[in-house]
This record gives sequence, C-alpha cells and structure tokens, in this order.
Amino acid sequence: MKILVFSDSHSSISFMRRCVEAVKPDVLIHLGDYFDDGETIHEEYPNIEFYQVPGNCDRYRCPPGAAEIMVIRIKGLKLYLTHGHRHAVKQTMGLLLADARREEVQAALYGHTHIPDCHQEADGLWVLNPGSCGGSGSAGIIEVEGGKICACYLIWQSDLEVKK
Repeated sequence: MKILVFSDSHSSISFMRRCVEAVKPDVLIHLGDYFDDGETIHEEYPNIEFYQVPGNCDRYRCPPGAAEIMVIRIKGLKLYLTHGHRHAVKQTMGLLLADARREEVQAALYGHTHIPDCHQEADGLWVLNPGSCGGSGSAGIIEVEGGKICACYLIWQSDLEVKK
C-alpha cells in the first residue's frame, strides 16, 4: 500500500495531480495550507482514501471545527497528522514528538515549515514533513506492508519530469 502525503500547496495543485498520476497511491493525505486544494484533489480522485487537517492559513478555507490534529488507522498503521503550527515545529520538534509518542503512532506527519524532512528516530518513530508541494515541489510517500512502514521517502518535482 502506498500513502501519498502533501502539505502547503498554497493554491498550486498541478504538482499534486502529477504525483497522484505517477504514484497511484491507495491513500492521500493533505496536511493543510490550503485546505480547499485537498478537497479539490479528493473530488478529482474520489476512489482514493483521503484524510486532511487544516493549517495556519486555513481559518476561512475549511469547515468550522475541522480537527487540527488527527490520529488515524489505515490497515493496521497508526499515523499522527498535524499541520505543525500548533506544535511550534519551526522552533522545536519536542512537542510534536511527545504528542506522537503519547499516541503510540508509527509515524508523525507534519508540514508548516516548507522544509522537507523524512527520518526515523532512534525509538523507531518515523517523522515526515513532505515540504511544500506548492513551493519547492516535494511530497512524501509511505509504503506499508503488513501494517508496518517498509519505506518512507520524499519525492521531488524533478522525479516526475520526463527524461529526454
């Protein structure tokens, strides 16, 4: 199973479409900024399981009361989703990591910084920031087998370009 993760699209969804077409994911996740971009992608690909949380730029772009933090289960995999602004991720990862560990998830997914990051902590917790799909043209992919993450990595706009 492949999970495609986006964040910080900021009204630039052409890269998102190209990723969906190239990756052919089973699940799509949008981590905010701009919430309506996520809704557009979900409408265009209604048969792909979809989750999203709003970001700091989404006050008027999402339904009132939309959950800013979600803990989801996908075929045995437990994920922590947040945009990151409520966890002050531009200053520290401590709050995010503490909350994710408290929820006993396998991966913490966040955005907000526009800086792509994909790594595994010493205790096995995966941390993924897909960067900005609307800016730097990056996204994250999580590959899952048997309810466990077997691969987690970043893809870039240049990975989708046709080589001549």
